[in-house]
Amino acid sequence: MGVSIGFISATTEELHRAEKDPSWADDYVFTLYADDDFPRPDRPYGGPDKAWAGLQFLLDETDVRLDFLMDGFPILEDGSLFGWSAEQIESVARQLQATPWEQLAAHYAPEQMTKEGVYPNMWSFDAEGELEWLERAYEELVPFFVKAADGGYGAFMTFSF
Repeated sequence: MGVSIGFISATTEELHRAEKDPSWADDYVFTLYADDDFPRPDRPYGGPDKAWAGLQFLLDETDVRLDFLMDGFPILEDGSLFGWSAEQIESVARQLQATPWEQLAAHYAPEQMTKEGVYPNMWSFDAEGELEWLERAYEELVPFFVKAADGGYGAFMTFSF
């Protein structure tokens, strides 16, 4: 187990209902992931899973306005479920598309990340391998935002801790 973040696309109607009825949203998001048809090609989903803090460290050094822990709006009081509007998804998608991995990787600083305790704080064990792990997470995150934006979706963001 560990601290992870995941996204699954949501319609505007689903997000409005989630704001009004958080318990419905909690059950609904669970059923989306537990559905026998998951993943559905018409409902984009994606990480960054446990790489969120490492990616946040890199993103903070760019012009991308994405903050995994501050963006969106809380749905559940325990901080485990958030909603992101279609406009937020569209904005982040444009920014991520304009930000190649190499731009992020240039800010990779395993020693500093270790010193700052950037989750999951394993940067000093296999610095090159962890950079590749972050790249894979980014390569999953960007298509999620782009596909969700192309479909006019917002998103549910789960925060598991």
